[in-house]
Amino acid sequence: MPYEIVRFPYDRTIDADGHVLEPATLWEDHLESRYRDRAMRIQVDEHGLEYLELDGRPSKRTNQGSLGLMGAMGDLEARPGPDRRYMDHVPFGAMDPKERIALLDQENLEKTVLYPTIGLLWECEVTDPEISLAYARAYNRWIAEFCRGSGGRLVPIAHLTLLDPEGSAAELERAVRDGCKGGFVCPFTHTKKPHGHADHDALFRKASELGVPLALHPTFEPDWAVPVRFEGLRRESPFFYNVMLRQGMQQALLSFFALGTLDRFPDLRLGVLESGSGWVGAFLDRMDAIFDTSARAAIPLRETPSHYFKRQCFISGDPDETAAPHMIDHVGSDLFMWATDYPHPDHPGTWAHALERFVEPLGEETRAKVLGENVRRIYDLG
Repeated sequence: MPYEIVRFPYDRTIDADGHVLEPATLWEDHLESRYRDRAMRIQVDEHGLEYLELDGRPSKRTNQGSLGLMGAMGDLEARPGPDRRYMDHVPFGAMDPKERIALLDQENLEKTVLYPTIGLLWECEVTDPEISLAYARAYNRWIAEFCRGSGGRLVPIAHLTLLDPEGSAAELERAVRDGCKGGFVCPFTHTKKPHGHADHDALFRKASELGVPLALHPTFEPDWAVPVRFEGLRRESPFFYNVMLRQGMQQALLSFFALGTLDRFPDLRLGVLESGSGWVGAFLDRMDAIFDTSARAAIPLRETPSHYFKRQCFISGDPDETAAPHMIDHVGSDLFMWATDYPHPDHPGTWAHALERFVEPLGEETRAKVLGENVRRIYDLG
């Protein structure tokens, strides 16, 4: 069914992971002049289908008109084609900050934490650290400006890259000065070094010093990184592919425990976004069980993995989950958030009804934490 604007009944509710659709000319307008000829652009092929141009090369992944579907939440009939252009199908509030605030008012949301759309598509194909960081800086300047006049209701998060941890540390510091409330990285690394590797410590150290959280957010991934082992079930099967993407996020998260990163940086706040949350109880149980065997000798942690998760991590779930509400208090009610993913097509447009069902079994205190208090505290939103 089409996206349905419904007024959510609980006040002080915050969307922990909403999205914007970036203007098509963002990188041409906001890149430093020395990179302008390498700007990311939307182009049209000989069949009239849009594709993303990355550093002067056509994308092999974001092509065949797929950009026109990026704002299709709830539209089950949307199909790529010459008549469905990215800039012609921008949902209300996805590219205009005043519209987004009006949408928050209509839905009774206090704030939304914002992540990109095109920014989730390009990194899987760009391996040059310099241009990757330049693309991220351009977006970060734009999103900070997008949110600036919202009175804190639109919350910008900086895009960072582990291709250049030192450069990303400097960019995080600059972006936080500019108004960003944290940063995110994708769930793979082109170097194939795990996320928690000590070579990335410059970024973790800076986030700890600044007192802002870092999050893992799903993105398009290189074919070698997609956690699908069977032929014909990668991008050929959107159902299989999208369900399995969670495993990449889990592996990225697991590396912070396996390599002792959270022990090295006890002030680092680490988030896991848009991958569901109902799995985390079993995930923690399994880590703790392995920690309680002879394998402990190879794990550089002084406490159980669940100790670090409860001390330093947080997770955003989907409103349509049914098992997750029944384990929130068991795992830790201070750790959970929820998100609309608006306006992306891989989530339905009926989040308000689903979220009512999600929070119905929760006690009053837990409900208030999950709906808004946790994200307000972790991101220091006041």
